[in-house]
Amino acid sequence: MPTTTARPDTYDMVLVHRVFRRELGAAPELVRRVRSGDRERAAVIAEHVALLLVDLHHHHTGEDELLWPRLRRRTDVEPALIRRMETQHDLISALMDEANAVLPAWRKDPDAAAAERLADTLDRLASELDIHLREEEAEILPLATEHLTVAEWEELGERGLDGVARSRLLWALSAILDGAGEAERAKFMSKVPLPARIAWRLVGRRSYRRRRRLIYGSA
Repeated sequence: MPTTTARPDTYDMVLVHRVFRRELGAAPELVRRVRSGDRERAAVIAEHVALLLVDLHHHHTGEDELLWPRLRRRTDVEPALIRRMETQHDLISALMDEANAVLPAWRKDPDAAAAERLADTLDRLASELDIHLREEEAEILPLATEHLTVAEWEELGERGLDGVARSRLLWALSAILDGAGEAERAKFMSKVPLPARIAWRLVGRRSYRRRRRLIYGSA
C-alpha cells in the first residue's frame, strides 16, 4: 500500500478513452463509405484504422503489465472485477486480431463484401470497447486514485506513450484536445512539456486538421 498522501489524477485516462471511442466508433462507417475498387481511399482508411489498433494495443498492454497486478496486490476489491477487466481485454484483443487479419485484403481489393466483413468486426470491437471503458472508468479509476502512487500512475502513462510512434505524438495530443472542453484542455496542456506545447502550436494542430480532412472530409 503506498504511504504517500499525494494521489494521482486519473482523469487524463478519461480523455484518452474518448479518443478511442470517437475514432473507433466512426471507423465502421468510414469503411462502408469507401466505394468498391477505390484503392486510394481504402489505403487512407486502412492506415488510419491500423494505427488506432496499434495505439489501443499498447494502451491495454500497459494496463495488463502495470495496472491490474498492482491493484490485485493492494486492494480488497473483488478478484472477479480484475478478472473481468482482463477477460474484456482478451476479447478486445481477439477482435483487433480479426480486424488486422481482414484489413490487408480489403485495402488491396476494397469490394463490398470485404468492406462489410471489416466494418462488422469494427462494429463489434467498438461495442465491446465501450462496455470495457465504461466499467473501467466507473470501477477501476477510483481504485487507481486510492491505491496507486503518482509515480506509478505516471509510469502507466509513459508506457502508453512509448507505444506511440514519435511521428504520431502530436496527432495523439491533438486528438485528445479535440474531444476536451475548455477547462479540460487547459488542465491537460498544463501537464504537457513546453517543447511539445510549442511544437503543437506551430505544426501539430495544423497537421491534425489536414489529416482529419483527409480521413473525414472536414476539419
